[in-house]
Amino acid sequence: MSSTPNPLRPPTPIPSARALLAANVVLLRHAKGWSQEALAFECGLHRTFVAHVERQARNIALDNVERIAAAFGVQTYELLLAPG
Repeated sequence: MSSTPNPLRPPTPIPSARALLAANVVLLRHAKGWSQEALAFECGLHRTFVAHVERQARNIALDNVERIAAAFGVQTYELLLAPG
């Protein structure tokens, strides 16, 4: 079987790490029933910082990704997986 791309269907763009992080933070926060303020409290960050992460407006440090993951009780890498 050939791996030639279909010229009638453009390739699916790969989401950025920032977009994946934002989507996963929103999904996990909603699943827990937390506000942005509650998540910020749980991971020791400011509420506006959490809002910026969710809007992809911040270039977040890996240390803060780890803090968010710990607050949710997930592995850090899971915040960068495509939701689904």
